[in-house]
Amino acid sequence: MVEKMIGILLSDNSFEQDIRELLMAFCPGNKFTHEEEEAVSEAKLIVRGERAGDEFCLCVETRADENGQSFAPPAGTKGDGEDCMVQEAADPSWKTAGKGSVQILDGDRLETKNRIKRELYRLMSGLTGRTLPWGTLTGIRPTKIALTRLYEGMSEEEIRDYMRETYLTSREKIELSLDVARREKELLSAVDYENGYSLYIGIPFCPTTCLYCSFTSFPIGKWQGRTGLYLDALFREMDYVAEKMKGRPLDTVYFGGGTPTSLSPEDLDAILDKVERTFPMDQVKEFTVEAGRPDSITEEKLQVLRNHGITRISINPQTMKQETLNLIGRRHTVEQVKETFRLARRMGFDNINMDLIVGLPEEDEEDVRNTMEQIKELRPDSLTVHSLAIKRAARLNMFRERYGNLKITGTQEMIDMTARYAREMGMEPYYLYRQKNMAGNFENVGYSVPGKACIYNILIMEEKQTIMACGAGTTTKVVFPRENRLERAENVKEVEQYIERVDEMLERKEKLIRQLEG
Repeated sequence: MVEKMIGILLSDNSFEQDIRELLMAFCPGNKFTHEEEEAVSEAKLIVRGERAGDEFCLCVETRADENGQSFAPPAGTKGDGEDCMVQEAADPSWKTAGKGSVQILDGDRLETKNRIKRELYRLMSGLTGRTLPWGTLTGIRPTKIALTRLYEGMSEEEIRDYMRETYLTSREKIELSLDVARREKELLSAVDYENGYSLYIGIPFCPTTCLYCSFTSFPIGKWQGRTGLYLDALFREMDYVAEKMKGRPLDTVYFGGGTPTSLSPEDLDAILDKVERTFPMDQVKEFTVEAGRPDSITEEKLQVLRNHGITRISINPQTMKQETLNLIGRRHTVEQVKETFRLARRMGFDNINMDLIVGLPEEDEEDVRNTMEQIKELRPDSLTVHSLAIKRAARLNMFRERYGNLKITGTQEMIDMTARYAREMGMEPYYLYRQKNMAGNFENVGYSVPGKACIYNILIMEEKQTIMACGAGTTTKVVFPRENRLERAENVKEVEQYIERVDEMLERKEKLIRQLEG
């Protein structure tokens, strides 16, 4: 297999990450190298890669015009007031695909970055013949743009114009962003951003590790008989958080992982009991336990959740194609998904979410249609549709020689199909986020029937409220609304390390909480 390389040559490192992510969107699967030049009068970004066997060079130069004037494009070239010309590459072994100049705006690095990305987008689009549904947007929270401007009083038409002109976003994705932002604004109207907080409890255990997964998780089998050590450390952190946040209303509680239901019924009961005894539960608007994998769920565990008044659970099939489940390492059957869902319904759970992934290995449009038909028969209360994102730590990426021949397809038609089925089930989109290396450069969307949206999901994505997180591999996010600022404190990922160093995790939080109290 011939490796394709793209090189980035920069004299200014400020925009390297944004540039890299936009290139990855246009050239999925390519490797990237990065070199720095000594400072020069003209900052140059040179992108190298391969096109149909030919080497090419893209060059975007950024210059400050002392008169504040933009450069007129040479005759016969296209541009929008910015210099956009084609010249020969300095190295004759490379063919020049395009060159553009972007004027640096003094004191406005954000607009300069956006101009660079727009210019690079035009060059890459011309080179590859592709357009990206989200345009130049590479961040994970595109709806934050629309929501922030709704809060600022901007009209929806003004937001449409802004997203189209600034980020070259497609009409369909702009409408999706606005649709989600409207609903988020309504759902968050009752949340106290400045005084309240949410609580996340991380359970870093799973029955097995899925082929595509890079989350912090450890096989529960290796911890049989020793989970009490983890609970002791977790309870110590929970005590600390409850004491430091005393007097503040708790809005939402979320148990994630890993797979929380990989724990025994006794451990689950102990943690839930600890939450109820330690934190103020009188104002909690929702309590979610991500039950997750059907092979970890039993009637006894569901009864524990019912006994503690859990308001929302997830039962996540990811797909309803058995061959795919076997391939990705999920040790449950399609029939188990259905049986577990129906059991939860009989036991009184009236807010059940299901997670699906579009773009799983070897799946095509008909497989997605079949999955959606079976989900439609079950009628969950909410549905989260993910586009496959292959992270560096996933086995699918780490062992390419073993899995390199797997066909991975994610298309707009698949995404549109899931949206149609969600609406047929009476659901509306209520939150949205993106990940790096997503199949097709699409997005993850959460849908729900009215009244069953997950407030925590919106809070974690829009970063509107402080979220105190306890457990291995979790991240606490402290929000300072008046300063429009957010600070993070991360816990170590390894369970053994977390147990041994839990006091250090408390110290990391202490630094942030002091600022919050101040």
